[in-house]
Amino acid sequence: MKALVVGGAGYIGSVVTRLMIAEGHDAVVLDDCSTGHADSVPAGVELVRADIGDASGVLAGGGFDAVLHFAAKSLVGESVVKPSLYWRTNVNGTRALLDAIAEHGVPTLVFSSTAATYGEPEAVPITEDAPARPGNTYGATKLAVDMMITGECAATPLGAVSLRYFNVAGAALGAGERHAVETHLIPNALGAVAGTKDPLTVFGDDWPTPDGTPIRDYVHVLDLARAHVLALGAARPGEHLICNLGSGDGYSVKEVLTAIEQVAGRPVPHAVGPRRAGDPTRLIASNARARERLGWTPTLGLQDMVADAWQFETTGGTIR
Repeated sequence: MKALVVGGAGYIGSVVTRLMIAEGHDAVVLDDCSTGHADSVPAGVELVRADIGDASGVLAGGGFDAVLHFAAKSLVGESVVKPSLYWRTNVNGTRALLDAIAEHGVPTLVFSSTAATYGEPEAVPITEDAPARPGNTYGATKLAVDMMITGECAATPLGAVSLRYFNVAGAALGAGERHAVETHLIPNALGAVAGTKDPLTVFGDDWPTPDGTPIRDYVHVLDLARAHVLALGAARPGEHLICNLGSGDGYSVKEVLTAIEQVAGRPVPHAVGPRRAGDPTRLIASNARARERLGWTPTLGLQDMVADAWQFETTGGTIR
């Protein structure tokens, strides 16, 4: 299979590209490298440094069986203060990509969606049928894209799969997290241990959970990448399948810090601050649909995520 990986120089897109190549597929990466890194694209894979709006020129070359779409602005806080940037980039950009896909008859799309489409959950674990009430512009733009894809599949032969991630962590196949602005717990905590980042702030230790800290669902980036490759084979013409990707379980902030201390051999420098407004107490995904429709099962746990991310942090990118 030959795929155009839009946003393939980013964290998740680069791991997916590497796994595709390892499994015998062909890939071309389209990325403007505004947040991604050209050196994250594996050797031998063509990198087209261009905007998502230029995808039609690449697809015009023909021979593409699928598009995997990772390109997006994805900082929740920024989306609240710069909503127009997020609507323009995430929604208008995807509209241009969908037009290019239709123009060149590409049959399959796999879209990087997000659990932020759900907002504050009414119940956990969260299923794909849960009400979608995003609490920020980022989640709202991703939901809008999902709705566009649903309409496209109803009107054309396109087969699409949206994968809604919860918390992704770890490193694999030589790639890991290298965000200019890092908002994720595990890389920030590891950076605090390594001395490359400021001490961590834990936002509240008085939550209604067993240890007083919020609980989140984590999935290893390599498990996530496997789900994308499986989704390529699960897409059906005229259908838009939406699947949550998570472990089906959760870890508290304190449990994550304990795992990091065990792997790194020293404590995480941190202080406890007040709760952040709008933070949910518990976010856990139901992955039943992904198991049934994709044949996907997560195989790597929290210790693997932390160990791989720590190795990436301390060796400059050497990873199993």
